[in-house]
Amino acid sequence: MLELKNICFEAADEDGGIKQILKNVNLTIDERMVVITGPNGSGKSTLAKVIAGIVTPTSGQVILDGEDITGLDITERAKKGVSFAFQQPVRFKGITVFDLISIASGKKLTVAQACNYLSEVGLCARDYVNREVNASLSGGELKRIEIATMLARSTKLTLFDEPEAGIDLWSFKNLIQVFEKMHEDIHGSILIISHQERILETADKIVVLADGEIRAIGSKDEIMPELMAASGVCSRLTDKV
Repeated sequence: MLELKNICFEAADEDGGIKQILKNVNLTIDERMVVITGPNGSGKSTLAKVIAGIVTPTSGQVILDGEDITGLDITERAKKGVSFAFQQPVRFKGITVFDLISIASGKKLTVAQACNYLSEVGLCARDYVNREVNASLSGGELKRIEIATMLARSTKLTLFDEPEAGIDLWSFKNLIQVFEKMHEDIHGSILIISHQERILETADKIVVLADGEIRAIGSKDEIMPELMAASGVCSRLTDKV
């Protein structure tokens, strides 16, 4: 279980002043799939980075299974069972897809095992397993490979920052099936940052963030009607469908 207690995050703005990005965020995540949504610039990605340990909150606590991990960096949190998938996956020149998946798994994989992870994200394994993770891969290919590494890591908490980005040639149905299988295999929580209505529809809990504050928390049946009724949010939910 993940607990966020009074999380605040401040950063310097363009005028040299201080801007509050996150304001006293309190949140508990223990469900199968939680989706955080809200307007652009509301602090969603920053909150994900705070959870992953990429940035340190100005104040507040991040607690994982009863342990305060606020002071731990991204590597230390990874060892505790937190995985983070970037909105724009990183390229690794000189490292093959097989190497990347093996490193992510934390154990020695066979080529067949690595290929299984690639197949689960809709990639023809024999075409990719020995390729370098470099500029020769498209954004969509990199995104799917990154999701394959998340499957291989099998951690108690997996964060995805807009996983639908760049996978227009791969159906949302398949993406959602991957999330469902991930939960079945590891019984952990999946936290997704997304505007996409079809991903929101799969959530056990939806968190609405606006201006750095949590404005609503509830089930999809409770939150979706409110989102769809709010024209400003609705347009953002549907413009990527």
